[in-house]
Amino acid sequence: MHLYEVLRRPLITEKDTMLQAQGKYAFEVAGEANKHQIKQAVEKAFDVKVTAVNVMTVPGKERRISRRVVLTPSWKKAIVTLQPGNKIEFFEGV
Repeated sequence: MHLYEVLRRPLITEKDTMLQAQGKYAFEVAGEANKHQIKQAVEKAFDVKVTAVNVMTVPGKERRISRRVVLTPSWKKAIVTLQPGNKIEFFEGV
C-alpha cells in the first residue's frame, strides 16, 4: 500500500479537537493499514515526529430507509500522538 493511500481524511469533531490540546490528532485511515504504515504516512505528509499510534475499527450503524434497515460500512480510525513541541498546522483554526 502506498503511503498516500493510507490517510483518508482528518476527523474534526468536538472530541477530537479537545484531544489536540494533548498533541493527539485523529484520522480516518484505510482498512488494510497497520500502525507502522500510519506512522510513516503522518510523518511524511506533515513533517512531524510520531510517538504513538492507536487504531480502532468503528462498527457500522443500522440506518432505516423507509421499511428497509441497512448497515453503514465499518471504518478504521487512528489517533496519532506527536512528540511534545510538534503540531499539525492543518488543524489550526478549525
